[in-house]
Amino acid sequence: MAIALEEARLAFDEGEVPIGAVVVCDGEVVARAHNRRETDADPSAHAEFAAMVAASQALERWRLTGCTVYVTLEPCLMCAGLMVNSRIDRCVYGAPDPKGGALGTLYDVSHDPRLNHEFEVTAGVCADECAELLRTFFRARRAARKAARASACPPAEAEPTP
Repeated sequence: MAIALEEARLAFDEGEVPIGAVVVCDGEVVARAHNRRETDADPSAHAEFAAMVAASQALERWRLTGCTVYVTLEPCLMCAGLMVNSRIDRCVYGAPDPKGGALGTLYDVSHDPRLNHEFEVTAGVCADECAELLRTFFRARRAARKAARASACPPAEAEPTP
């Protein structure tokens, strides 16, 4: 998770939502990535999605059996779906995502018997650190928007008195 947090900090520095991911296979890091949706103008450029694609390329196979994905935020439906389709063994995530989490918070794609693959999930690893990085990012983003609005709308001049 430490490497995933390093990736999340890189995303933060690039102005991206600070989420990082790592894919480990047989005890070795085979891929790492961070969010790049804004940079790449790509709605699929989530950290774990990019890391799984890179892992498939590095391992030269689409099945990621034997792999664990570490990610700083609970995966969304798209990324959890890719975990099912790529046949990962396990996902370890940091902070839960109350607005989009698909590994137990809103949905549980990892253990849905209607799907063709199930995988283990370990939640809450370094959760406080992962969540604080996200809070810091969004707090700064809101402050910047507020400052931009304030500078775009100068205060109204006082009405002249008769």
